[in-house]
Parts: sequence; structure tokens; C-alpha cells
Amino acid sequence: MGDWTRPAGILRQLQRRWERGEILAARVTGAPLFPLEIPLTRPRPREVTADFGRVMDWVAELRKGERSQRGYGFELLWETQRNRVHGSNPLPRAARVPDADDALRLLGHTRDAQRFDALVAATSERCPALLDWVARRPLTTLDQADAWDRILTVVEWFRAHPRPGLYLRQLDIPGVDTKFIEARRRLLGELLDLVLPAAAVDTRHTGARGFEARYGLRTRPVTLRLRLLDPTLYLHGLSDLSAPVDELAQLDPCAWATPVERVFIAENEINGLAFPEHARALVIFGLGYAVEHLDRLPWLRRLPVHYWGDIDTHGFAILDRLRAHLPRAQSLLMDRDTLEAHHNLWGQEPEDRRHTRDLSRLTPAEDELFRMLRDNIPGERVRLEQERIPYGWLRQALQHLD
Repeated sequence: MGDWTRPAGILRQLQRRWERGEILAARVTGAPLFPLEIPLTRPRPREVTADFGRVMDWVAELRKGERSQRGYGFELLWETQRNRVHGSNPLPRAARVPDADDALRLLGHTRDAQRFDALVAATSERCPALLDWVARRPLTTLDQADAWDRILTVVEWFRAHPRPGLYLRQLDIPGVDTKFIEARRRLLGELLDLVLPAAAVDTRHTGARGFEARYGLRTRPVTLRLRLLDPTLYLHGLSDLSAPVDELAQLDPCAWATPVERVFIAENEINGLAFPEHARALVIFGLGYAVEHLDRLPWLRRLPVHYWGDIDTHGFAILDRLRAHLPRAQSLLMDRDTLEAHHNLWGQEPEDRRHTRDLSRLTPAEDELFRMLRDNIPGERVRLEQERIPYGWLRQALQHLD
């Protein structure tokens, strides 16, 4: 009797309907889910012949779970099976749950359904455009029951103030703090997309990270850090500057009394801090993959730019990305001679950092070295980090530029 459907099996099939959200969704859409018929796996004729007593025990067990016995639950649907030994016998073929109330009592979710009904009523009154979403995501809605009133309040506020141009911290929404919104940015994004006009949603930005930009909130400004490598360039004695990129765009060091004539970009922060003095030059550092922000510095396009990154696939991928914005940028100390001269300083590039796709903006020599590293020709995931390169080797390279 191991594979015949028992009361627990009927309950499991009903539970799957709950976990898929079907039972709650029907309360919104009015879909005719009930009465719900659940087919049974039942004894075959040869099993009835071989073990009639166990079959009758199975029938008796199912009868104990019937609605007529418990006051709620399922009803059994019967079918007569003829047997050459035991004659004609009625056997259950399916269990029918007559309505949602019986299903919810069987599952122990009656209170959950009542709570969900209250959420649906509030949504219908305050923001009916979200009812379709509630029907698609009923269990998510129920999970957010304690917060749902505030969620609707946030949605209503954005509907009344599309693209507010404020920082998230500046939103003055009664009963709602910044952390509440931050913790639910992805969920709120799904809801706001449904209620806001198309003009209020910048679809170029997605996900939780793009929440502020997508819905017209101010974002933390991107800052760049640079060092002036020539004392004659210092600004009121300052050599190390960090400022929003839009402000640095107005700096235009090419127009200074002593103009900047060369720019270095160092991927690693400590190398930017330790970069040697260099006449009429500055170094921008600590960017990583944020190199696309350099495109917002128009004066960079008028200067020779040298990028110094790690000799690994990740470093070349950043160089390739930089050239999408600064096509004439040159690499510094990212060559085969530098790699081979420091064999004893090699490390291994982390697997999750490696870049394996072809890069289209490398020079032939750079591309050859990138492919060697990608294909593990020098060794397994070879990496030469820029901070491992001796200072004297960097000085020689800078002298060669001069």
C-alpha cells in the first residue's frame, strides 16, 4: 500500500496549490478553482485480488479523513471495480475539496487567507492598479502583510511626486523611514513600474542598485581621486584631490598657467598614492571597473593617457573598457617583458575575476598577452599584480616615456 494515495498525499497535493499561490490568487481573480478534484493513486485489480484486506484498510483510512467524518475537508468520489475473486467493490477514484474554506482548514491557512483578503481590500481601495500584481504574487504580498500599509503609502507618494529629484534620505513620507525603502527597493520597483507614467521611469536603470536613478531620486555623486605629480601644479598647496566627477569635469587642467600634459590611471589605490613625481602630470587612481566615468572629463581627450593595471585577464578587460571612452589611451607596464622579468612575483588570478571573452580594443601585442593569460599558457591563472612590480622598474618606464 506504499504508493496508494492516503490522506497525507491528498494534503500534499493541496499544499502544492497553496505554494504556487493558486488558492490565494483565486480570491483576487475569481478563478473557479473549487470544487477541486484530486485524482488518487489506487489499487490495481491484481492488487485487490492479492491483498483484499489491505485494500479495505486503505479505504477505511481515507473514509476517516472525509468531510462527513470531520466536518470539513474532502469528499471521496467512487467507482465500482469488478474482481473475479471478490466481486464488485466500490473504490475511491478521487478526492474532491468542495470549496476554499475546506481547503484552508485542511491546510491550516484560514487566518492567512483572511489576512490576505484584508490586504486585497486595502489595495483595491488605495491602488487598484496593483491588484493584478497581487494576484500574480499572492504569497509575496502575504509575506509583506505587516509592511503592506507602508508599501502602499510609498507607492502613493511616488505617484503624487514622480521623479522628485531628492535623495532617498530627504523623502518625507509619513510613517516610512529611509531604511524601510532601502530594504524593499526591488519589490517597490515592481510596484512603481505599474502605477507610474512611462515618462517617470528611466528604464535604462534596473534592479535594486538602479532604484534611485530609475525613479528620479538623486544618487550619491561619483567621486574621482587624483594626485598632482608636479609640485608646480599644486592647488593652494594641495596635491591629493577627491571631488565629484561633474566638478572635476570643470577643472580643465589643460588651461592652467602651468598646464597638465600627461595623465596616468592606476587601478590600484596604493600605487596611485606612491606614484613618482612626474613633470606636468597627474594620476587618477582607485577606479577599478568605474573607468566609464572618465568619459565625463572632456579634458582627458586632449591629453596622452596611460593606464596601469594588473597583468591578468581582468586588467586587460578594464583597459579594453577604458578605450571605449578614450580610444588613444596607452597601457603602462602591461607587456610581456614586464611579466617575464618578474616570474618570481607571479600570483594566481581568482577564478571569479577572470575574463574569458575576446576583447576588441587591445593592440596586437596586448591581445597576444591577454590570450596567453586567458588560455593559461604561461601557467594556471597567472597574475602579476601592479603593486608587486619594483619601484625602479616603474621609474625606468616613466623615463622612457620622457
